[in-house]
Amino acid sequence: MFTIGGLVFLLLCVFGSFIASGGAIGPLIASMPFELLSILGAAVGSFLMANSIQEIKHTVAGFKKTVKGPAYKKTDYVEMLSLLYFFVRLASAKGATAIEPHIESPESSSAFIAFPKVLANRHASSMICDYLRMVGMNADDPHQIDDIMARELKKTLAEELHPCHALQSMSDALPALGIVAAVLGVIKTMSKISEPPAVLGEMIGGALVGTFLGVLLAYGVVAPIAAKLRSVVIEESKYYELIRAVIVAHLHGNPPQISIESGRKMVPTQHMPTFQELEIVVQNLQII
Repeated sequence: MFTIGGLVFLLLCVFGSFIASGGAIGPLIASMPFELLSILGAAVGSFLMANSIQEIKHTVAGFKKTVKGPAYKKTDYVEMLSLLYFFVRLASAKGATAIEPHIESPESSSAFIAFPKVLANRHASSMICDYLRMVGMNADDPHQIDDIMARELKKTLAEELHPCHALQSMSDALPALGIVAAVLGVIKTMSKISEPPAVLGEMIGGALVGTFLGVLLAYGVVAPIAAKLRSVVIEESKYYELIRAVIVAHLHGNPPQISIESGRKMVPTQHMPTFQELEIVVQNLQII
């Protein structure tokens, strides 16, 4: 909501100050559709040339994130920590083989069923199952598992950040595309050089709308959206870093409470449960 509210406030301030200072909005509105077609058409065309269909779909989906914000809230982190606590406690008490029924068929696992949001998140549930399965196959070197998980998370983060880079590249190009539109307007004006000064002035003003829109779209719209999307993606990545922290802490031989505390420290500050809150939740955890 802040993204939409900020955009509305930006437009009100820019155009409101122009009108309040005595600017004529008529010529601006008359030129804007054609200038926007030129600038946005070139920007979209360049974007299509620079990205694959998968990356384009990923970027379109990213716009939803900028409006909705991060997908994970405090309850989501508590649920993930609770599920991981169950697994590390079970593995510590009965060995790694005790968790095999849960990770081999998560859809029928009482542990995953107790936390449907985690089960519905294919990336998170697959990550948990894959690495706990590796632990059950005697790949229990914490440093090796930590390195593998770190590389996977780095790859995933790079993929998730691609839309941010694509939008930032578009933002960098928009001022130049605005100049292109303005130059076209000047060429059009020069072809009418015999017209009266009033007509030429209006045409020059229309041409300058291209430069104005290019700069406004770049620094007032696209760049902030790219920055917001980047912050959302980085915050959401902590959800998966949490899984890594708990599993690695468990492989180092820590008791379940310490392993979960390692994961809790990875939760973004605004969503982090207190030590006492998490302790109460895991103590009351009942999974058959």
